Amino acid sequence: MVGKAEYLAKGPNPRFVVTSLSRQRIRDRRLYERLYCGRGEMENRIKEQQLWLFADRTSTAKLRANQLRLTFSSLAYVLVMTVRRVGLAGTGWARAQAGTIRTLLLKLGAQVRVSVRRVWFSFSSGYPSMELFRTVQANLQAAYPLGQ
Repeated sequence: MVGKAEYLAKGPNPRFVVTSLSRQRIRDRRLYERLYCGRGEMENRIKEQQLWLFADRTSTAKLRANQLRLTFSSLAYVLVMTVRRVGLAGTGWARAQAGTIRTLLLKLGAQVRVSVRRVWFSFSSGYPSMELFRTVQANLQAAYPLGQ
């Protein structure tokens, strides 16, 4: 059994993990940090997708419509997690939540021009995250070069 007891401002917050695994098979600290806390992180990622990437909007009576909505939400999740893992690597935003990434980098106004060879984004001069956007773009281009 592994226990964690902490005392917060609102009162005590004890946690216990009970398992049938032997001590020789897994150490107490590793059991708590890897399995118990890892499960909590997984639940945080599910909540993040439901809140910020709209995976909870499956109220249509048609199965195909709900399936399409979940597919779009899943694709958005993969995009945001790739931006977090690759694009934001080495920045202060590398552990940002999906909602923060969405607000900073994806939910913005820009003029888009498309030519035969390029896509041009014209941002407002008042866009506060321009350097971060450039860093993310450079990191993603280095990790996934075009034409390969």
